[in-house]
Amino acid sequence: MTAAGLPYGMASIGTVLASLKPEFPDVSISKIRFLESEGLLTPRRTPSGYRQFSAVDVERLRYVLAAQRDHYLPLKVIKDHLDAIDRGLEPATPSARLPRALVSTNGSARDAAPVRDIRMTRAELLAESGLEASDLTELEQYGLLSAGPGGYFDADSALIATTAGELLAAGLEPRHLRPFRTAAERESSLIAQLVSAQARQRDPDARERAGATAAAVSATVLRLHALLVKAGLRRELGR
Repeated sequence: MTAAGLPYGMASIGTVLASLKPEFPDVSISKIRFLESEGLLTPRRTPSGYRQFSAVDVERLRYVLAAQRDHYLPLKVIKDHLDAIDRGLEPATPSARLPRALVSTNGSARDAAPVRDIRMTRAELLAESGLEASDLTELEQYGLLSAGPGGYFDADSALIATTAGELLAAGLEPRHLRPFRTAAERESSLIAQLVSAQARQRDPDARERAGATAAAVSATVLRLHALLVKAGLRRELGR
């Protein structure tokens, strides 16, 4: 037995937290407990009820945290991936295209920093997205993009800029994208209202649970949006 009363090769939740913090600064004991309650990991328990994490448990937890951070996947999708792994299959890992600056030479997300902590200068954002400076200025004017503290752009901004650049290359203009921002703000506000009561509960896992619910609803909203656009195009084009 170890000094903590755990079998050799097992770790307490505090030890697991300390080992993951450098790679995932936002992880907390509450988050780990929440992921367990959602069935994404099942650590053993001592007779007195303390959690015991094996090396496999820790790697499983690392996979979940990375999938959330790097690919913005909802927990249901991550759980499906884990189920596939448990059955000896190779899960699909769909994700939005990450900026080249955030991807290493082997195509995986950089380990140096969480995606959301990336800071890009205006010049770097233009080089990454392929936007013209005038297009970026217009996108800012229409509220689709904005620099953060110090004038830097984060990873979300890089993805928005790159996606907007693809639409501009297809023939749209920055002003045409303003309705997308308005619709996104309305949808975000609606989802936030939906989970706000859940997030305010005293349960220490409430905020994590509310975030998971919001992600799942958001995915459904995006699917509905895509279906409505598809149906609209069919009507417009007579197909």
